Amino acid sequence: MTAPRLLLLVTVAASLIAPACSGDAAATGTVPAQNATTAPSLPTVADALPNMDLSGFHTLLGELKGTPVVVNYWAAWCTPCKDEVPLFVSAHERVGSRIQFLGVDMQDLRSGAQSFIHAHGMTYPSVFDPPNVIGVSYGLFSPPMTQFYDAQGDLVSTVRGEISREALQSNLDAISG
Repeated sequence: MTAPRLLLLVTVAASLIAPACSGDAAATGTVPAQNATTAPSLPTVADALPNMDLSGFHTLLGELKGTPVVVNYWAAWCTPCKDEVPLFVSAHERVGSRIQFLGVDMQDLRSGAQSFIHAHGMTYPSVFDPPNVIGVSYGLFSPPMTQFYDAQGDLVSTVRGEISREALQSNLDAISG
């Protein structure tokens, strides 16, 4: 392939990918999110899975200051994610009125992710990051990972890999302050 053709191919590919990394007005869902707070960028529908890029994610985290936040990075195809999601669903039922839970679905297809949300009874929102730009910015190349932020917006803890019930509870205690 000649250099001009390669440049054209890269330009076309980038133009097709770029819209998927910004807002996604077409994302829809059917499960109302049970959120601890309100914020302009926080999804109000748990299975809407709006596309989110790194800038949008940082904006969302900034909007959530004032509320402790749990961010769980997951994918429908991820076996450890399937194993740990009942812990998050249960914890969200217990403390989701005062701690904001947020999922980041990465490296996935929207239809598979929505099926995962429904199958596991997730009522906290997730954002959609199929190219994994958010996860990679934190050194995550494959899920799961969970981050815990205090109400001031400071990252308190990161758990890489499948989280245990004990680690989840101790980190929830640490951020609920």
